[in-house]
Amino acid sequence: MVRSSFSSCWEGRTALATTDNYAAGKIAGQYLKTVLKDGDKLGILEGVPGVPALDDRVNGMLEGLQGVNVNIVGRGATNCTEELGINVAQDLLTANADLKAIYAACGPPAAGAAQAIKNAGVDTKSFVLVGFDFCCGEAEALEAGIEDATVAQFPAKMAELGVDALVSAIRGEKVESLIDSGAALVTPDTMAQFQ
Repeated sequence: MVRSSFSSCWEGRTALATTDNYAAGKIAGQYLKTVLKDGDKLGILEGVPGVPALDDRVNGMLEGLQGVNVNIVGRGATNCTEELGINVAQDLLTANADLKAIYAACGPPAAGAAQAIKNAGVDTKSFVLVGFDFCCGEAEALEAGIEDATVAQFPAKMAELGVDALVSAIRGEKVESLIDSGAALVTPDTMAQFQ
């Protein structure tokens, strides 16, 4: 799922309040870096290849993961759907009996990957699943111990920052054209803060 951004425009000046998806992807990669080691196998559930925000989530994750030499054994498009998340995750798990982790660039595929992991009987204590969006079944997967972490966006913050930018523009103040609304890592221990 790609969260909406909030755009405001006043007298030809436009401000866009949105998530910096590349920076948010780095958060996921930095988490993976703490739980993976050299030689571990990682599968990637992409969103819709060619959509910049979704590509940024994957590329940012890869940058955040730098320093750990993992083997990326597969990348598959999911169109940000749970069904394709299940299918791509099943394919990754079937082709790689020693797969250590899956990263999903959208919430619905992360929930699908959680279902595929459960269906395959994978020992979740030795497997890592990281998602993005903290939506669409991810809370349940975190509670069940299948998903280890996800990246949350802040849609309400996007709206708040967009309105603030509009007010500033009306007052004649300088307004940045792109305003990052932030993102944060959500784990089972911290998820109550984000619900």
